[in-house]
Amino acid sequence: MSTRIKVTCTECGQVNQLPTNKIDANPNCGICGAGLNGGKVATLDFQTLEKAARNDGLPLLVDFWAPWCGPCRAMAPEFEAAARALSPKVRLAKINTQSNPDATVRYNIRGIPAFILFHKGREVARLAGARPSAQIQAFVAESLAKH
Repeated sequence: MSTRIKVTCTECGQVNQLPTNKIDANPNCGICGAGLNGGKVATLDFQTLEKAARNDGLPLLVDFWAPWCGPCRAMAPEFEAAARALSPKVRLAKINTQSNPDATVRYNIRGIPAFILFHKGREVARLAGARPSAQIQAFVAESLAKH
């Protein structure tokens, strides 16, 4: 019998339970049909971030950014490259701190871009500043190796 993992749909917010051996197959949400783990950066709102951070068994790296932030915009292609490289073992998402100020307060974000890695219901690491894809990937690998 396969073990199961929880993955929150970034489109509808539904928590899906999947067999761990199916996570590599780009599964879809059981409610809305959106892909759950396709190697693309998802855009989150505060409620979905809270649900995913609390429930997901798959590691989730979140980029806290704003549209007026030059380094955030410049780094976006690097974050997307990291998402493709880390998939399907890690999901990457971003949250606009200007549109979701509650996220900034809740996660004590003092500067952007800022990254928080969540795993198994808790924050396991954070990193600040624009980074190339290779550094983002190394940060995730090193952080998960410690937990």
